[in-house]
Order: sequence, then structure tokens, then C-alpha cells
Amino acid sequence: MVARSFVRNSIFLSLILTSFAATPDGASAQVQLGQPTAIFPEDFGAIQTVRELPDGRVLVADPLSKALYVVDMAAGNRTVIGREGEGPEEYRQPDAVWPLPGDSTLLVDLGNGRLVALGPDLGFGPTMPIAVGDFQPGRPLVLAIPQGMDGAGNIYARVMGGGMGGTPLPDSADILRIDRGSHATEQAAKFKIQDMTQTTSGGANNQNIAITPVPLSPEDAWGLAPDGSVILIRSIDYHLERLAPDGTVSHGPTVPFDPIRIGTAEKEEYLSELGRAGGGIQVGVQMVNGQMSMSFARGGRGGGAREIDQYPWPQEKPPFYSGRIPVDPMGRAWVRRHVEAGEASTYDVFDGTGASVGTVILEHGKRVIGFGASGVYVASYDEFDLNYLERYAMPGF
Repeated sequence: MVARSFVRNSIFLSLILTSFAATPDGASAQVQLGQPTAIFPEDFGAIQTVRELPDGRVLVADPLSKALYVVDMAAGNRTVIGREGEGPEEYRQPDAVWPLPGDSTLLVDLGNGRLVALGPDLGFGPTMPIAVGDFQPGRPLVLAIPQGMDGAGNIYARVMGGGMGGTPLPDSADILRIDRGSHATEQAAKFKIQDMTQTTSGGANNQNIAITPVPLSPEDAWGLAPDGSVILIRSIDYHLERLAPDGTVSHGPTVPFDPIRIGTAEKEEYLSELGRAGGGIQVGVQMVNGQMSMSFARGGRGGGAREIDQYPWPQEKPPFYSGRIPVDPMGRAWVRRHVEAGEASTYDVFDGTGASVGTVILEHGKRVIGFGASGVYVASYDEFDLNYLERYAMPGF
């Protein structure tokens, strides 16, 4: 018997800017980025995260170019670390980099379905599989694809999938804390996921199931604070919820917002932004005579008018973008609001209590991909949707 399932998960990152603007008494500050402190001159296919090293250089994993770079922003040059392949010191699709204790780094290698620990010298070390536990048809996938890391090196990842094997499509998913050593998992939080559609084709012995999120349907966004707190932005009434490591839960006030109707321009912009970010992660599951194999890949650039009619669309945008919330070293969550197509991006910045401390206005077409001691890292784009890396001074609210 052969059964194939495909789960497509779109992951978005947030964006920002710097430089104060005057605001009325009692209002939070509006901030715009000034001139970048550094611009790297060469392009990347896609950038999900960056990892600033102690010496100021930056690790960048480029899944579309299939290369891991160490980038010197000051000198304007970069060096490839490792090479493409399946063996030691090799990767097939490096997708993201995350900090580990002791100045080490975790590399997400989608192509080989594994996570690789890099030492302070950038040497390749121990690996672990992305797929955690025993997969059972009809149950969600437990995949250690990080959306955050805590100071102990634990991975925080969302449970993907569900709805396979005849089970109903879920409306929520767990955020798991995954121990890299034992691979043990525990629930850290639960969040609302996007609406999904499911299509099935083929016969009983050769069945294909495709599960696809409904674009721009409401989903909670989340990220991880430096102290290990899970930060959730709830999509029902737009407020911040903080789950501290000791189990304490705190809630911020509800944030008012004006719904944005979804027209053709908003649909085209959504697909274009998805393509610029490298496309969604595709997970393939194949069962042959009871034996499972899995594959992972990022790709499939967004499209324009030709692709719009392939998807169901809600009538209005949710208040904010779903996916990973960038959290800066001060523990402030940067939440990107939805705006009308073509407008400058707007970011609400929340402190640890869930209160808004400022609004950040981003130049259209740029997004924040991380933070470091040197400032804020931003991806910009050219007319071919190639990614460029910029660094800005951290705004001071």
C-alpha cells in the first residue's frame, strides 16, 4: 500500500524601522528607521533568520541558493561554510540559523531533514532529525522546525498537519518545547491556526491528501522572549498573552484595529510577499508497506493574478500577520499589522506586560529578520525579488 500526504505551511516573519517622531501626550511613540548602519552588497535567494556572532559577523542560511554564509557586513564580503551534500559538514537546503548556548549555532537543514549543531568555530557537530517521535497516520506531525530557542537550547516548534487519515481538520495546534538531547516533548502553549482546506485524490491503496492553509485567515502569532517566555498574539481580539517559564500567564489590553477588506491588490501582495520570503515549507509523508519516509523543502515563489483564483479568500484581513513574532533582546515583541496593499508596514511593539510602547513604520517591501548586539537586521528586495541584508540601529522607545 502506498499513501502520500503533503502538508504546506506558510511561515511569515515581521518587519520594522527607526528614528523618533513626536506624538501627542499619552500616545505611544511612532518610530521610523533612519539610514542603515550597514548594507551588504550581494544578494541572497531568501533569508529567514540571521545569527549575529560575538565578533559581529553574521550567519545567514539561504535555502534557495543552498548555501550557509558567514557574512562580514563591515568588509562587505561573505564566505560559504560547509558544502552541499548528505555527509558530515554538508547540507542540502540550509533554511535557518538559531543561537545555542556557548556561542554555538543550530542550523536547520531541510533538505537532509535534520538539525545540525555548529560550534563556536563554525565546525559541524551533532545532528538530530527534524521528525520527532513515531508518525502515525491521522495524527499531527511533530517536527522540530524551530520558531524559537530558549537559553538552555530547547527548541520551540508548532505541531504541523492534522486532518490526515480521515480525521477532522484542526482549528488549533500545540507549541511544543523539545529537548534536543532526549527529543522529549512537552506542551508549552496552544494557539489558533489558520483555516485550512483538504483535498483527496487517488484510490484506497494510492491516496494523496493535500492540506493547505486559507490565505489571510486569522491565526495567532507567537515567538519566544529571551527569558524563555512564550509570547502569543491572539487573533480573536488582538491582545498579547505571555506564558512565563514558571507557568504564570499575563494578558495585555485589547488593541483596537480597523478591518482591511481584501481586494485583488491585497491578494497579489500576499502571494508576492510569500515568494520574496522563499515560499512556504512543504512536508511530504510517504507510507510504503508500513514504512514511512519524509521530505522537507522550502520553495515555490508567490504568484500574481494567475494564482489568485486557486485559493479561497476571507472578506477581510486579520489584524496582524501570523507566523513568528520577532522578539528583541529587551523582550519586546514586534507585531506587524495588516494594512492596505502598497502602504507602509506598521508594527506594534509590546513590552513584557503586553502594553504597547511604540509604533514602528517600515518602508514598503522590507522586513525584519532578527536582532543582535549591533542592531536590527532587515531584508530588502530588488525588482527580481532577490533578498538583501541591511542593519539598522536599535530604536529606543
